[in-house]
Amino acid sequence: MSVIPPDTTRRPPAEPRRTGRAALVVAACAALAATVTGCAEDPDAGTNGVGKLPAQQIEAKARAAAARADTVRLSGKVVSQGSSYTLDMRLAKDGARGELTTKAASFQLLRVGGALYLKADASFWAGEKAGAGSGPDSSAAKLGDKYVKVPAADPVYQRFSGFTDKETLLAGLLGLHGQLTAGNRGTVGGVRTVQVAAGAGSGGTLDVSLEGTPYPLRLQRAGGAGEVKLADWGKAVDLKAPAQDQVVDYGKQIARTGSG
Repeated sequence: MSVIPPDTTRRPPAEPRRTGRAALVVAACAALAATVTGCAEDPDAGTNGVGKLPAQQIEAKARAAAARADTVRLSGKVVSQGSSYTLDMRLAKDGARGELTTKAASFQLLRVGGALYLKADASFWAGEKAGAGSGPDSSAAKLGDKYVKVPAADPVYQRFSGFTDKETLLAGLLGLHGQLTAGNRGTVGGVRTVQVAAGAGSGGTLDVSLEGTPYPLRLQRAGGAGEVKLADWGKAVDLKAPAQDQVVDYGKQIARTGSG
């Protein structure tokens, strides 16, 4: 009987076959890794996309969004014509309410349509009358801590009504001058922003929201001229004229005092 010698040739071990399920898992992991890597590299992923635009277009979109909004809350400090003002105003298209503080006084402003009301203590009105050349008298005490309806022709109206006018106030604050650049990312009130900066000393920086509507959220004015935050875009503002027993007509009060 013949004997078949054993096969001593060495064969490589069989390559394990990858199952269809395993292949799917590998593909899914690869896709997930690519997604995570992409998010880490793209600061605008999940945003409204304005961060990818040139600085001039970002500013234009922010100004347009501000103009379309019915309301906004504006708070912070501004310097205008050598005077420093701290303000917290809720502005609407047909009026505003809030508080304004100067170096000398703090008072409330309320405008409903064309009617401007100012509520301050007696010392404020004494100073106003003294500045007008009439000297402080008992009428200041009558005006103190009341809502004083200020005539449109009065210097007080001219000086403070601009703080209650959304269009005028934002136009003066949001204008950046000089060469604009953009790119720095940050947050304002927990909202991601892209910053638009004007040329050195020309107008400061504006933080624009990268989430939802590209509203301006913070303005830092150049030369230490103040910083303001803009919030509550589109939220309702309660604008009602004060109760009649809380209102003093500024013009009539002065007339009665002068005649008496």
